[in-house]
Amino acid sequence: MLFKGERIYLRPVEKEDATRLLLWENNPKHWKVTGTEVPYSMAAMLEYIDQAQHIRSHGQLRFLICSNETQKPLGTIDLYNADFKHMRTAVGILIADELDRGQGYATEALGLIENYVQTILAFENIYASVQADNTASEHLFLQAGYTKIGRRKNWFFENQQWIDELLFQKWLKK
Repeated sequence: MLFKGERIYLRPVEKEDATRLLLWENNPKHWKVTGTEVPYSMAAMLEYIDQAQHIRSHGQLRFLICSNETQKPLGTIDLYNADFKHMRTAVGILIADELDRGQGYATEALGLIENYVQTILAFENIYASVQADNTASEHLFLQAGYTKIGRRKNWFFENQQWIDELLFQKWLKK
């Protein structure tokens, strides 16, 4: 399964990607966004890779975001909390290298994953949760056509302070 855009493509995560994912997931700079609290082991990462490819049984699916030009993996895009009864899923995205952020890769990846969610899964809603101090992600989802539907006050506790959660939703039915 391959989803190709103008500058990037999405591909399934393979066991050979475990070392790269381990580096990304175990980078403390990403923990605030990913919710990681302790480093992953290689065994845990391999188990996660296996589970993250079974959306019907585990409710999640992960793709690598790769450059068309270089095939370099740039980050990940995840579907999680997939609900087949109510035709909705959450989406999360990480562009791993700070130098690759702000280049439009995440926006393009969202468009590709939305097409998959709508045409393959036949879901009608996709949603995201963003910490209120993550202005780049807030801008990303608004630019990608998501509606800010709510705010949970004091939802995340990071570095001895409370941070609100922003909730975004996009209805995919056309």
